[in-house]
Parts: sequence; structure tokens; C-alpha cells
Amino acid sequence: MTEMTTTPEGDSEPQVSTRKAIRRGGGDPATRGRTTIADGVVEKIAGLAAREVLGVHAMGSGLARTFGAVRDRVPGGTKSVTRGVKAEVGEVQTALDLEIVVDYGVSIIDVSRAVRENVIASVERMTGLEVVEVNIAVSDVKLPEEEEEEPAPPRIQ
Repeated sequence: MTEMTTTPEGDSEPQVSTRKAIRRGGGDPATRGRTTIADGVVEKIAGLAAREVLGVHAMGSGLARTFGAVRDRVPGGTKSVTRGVKAEVGEVQTALDLEIVVDYGVSIIDVSRAVRENVIASVERMTGLEVVEVNIAVSDVKLPEEEEEEPAPPRIQ
């Protein structure tokens, strides 16, 4: 921005504005504002991560799985990836409780360890939250001869 000023001798000299660029907001842009993550988001991530582990047959207690199978049969119903998962989410930390059903013949200790590791890695990577604990309750063992709890095909096509 250039303006003309007159000196006491009557000469005109251009005057250059020395206005400095003002940086607004200050600080790292990533620190401006707050991000909150809902419990349900962490539950979905943990549920999917737990199901990825070999030896996990299903999630949730028998009653929850029964209700889930009925809900899955309803047209427009979706599979609940949060079944068997409960999360408590704070500002920087989260704690998880999982209820799983394992396949017969697998080491429950090894499956639990693998579930815990996969859940912690997935939740921490995707949310940035510190996972302080993952409690796992094994509520059932899926025997090879047991029927699947899959919904029956609809009788009307």
C-alpha cells in the first residue's frame, strides 16, 4: 500500500506502509478446537477388531446373540457390530469390556491375548485414545456339532 506524503520542504515522497501480516489464532492448527469420540464409535472399532481374530466365533452372550438373530431377520435390520462390546470413553483414555464366544479347540488364553492386542492397536490407531484396559469375558464355546444361529431363509420370496 503506497501513500504520498509531503515533507516540510514541499517535496512529495512515497511512503510505504509497514503493516505486518497478522497471524490469527496462534499455535498449531491441529490444537485449535476439541474432538470428541462417542462410545459407539469405539465400540464399533473394537467389535470389528475382535471379530478379525481367528478363534472368535461370535460376540455377546447367548441372550444378546438370540435377540441379534431375531433383529437380523427383520427387513432392513443390520448386523450389530457392537454386540458384546461396552466402551467407556474419556477425553484421552478408554476402557473396554468384551464378551466373546470362542471356537472349540482353540486356546482361550491365546485367543484372548490376540483379541486384546488387535483391539488395542485398532482403537489407538484410529482414535488416538489410550486404551487403559480390555476386559474379556468368554461366555461360551462353539462346539462343532452345534447349529449355527444364522437366521433361517424367509419362507416367502
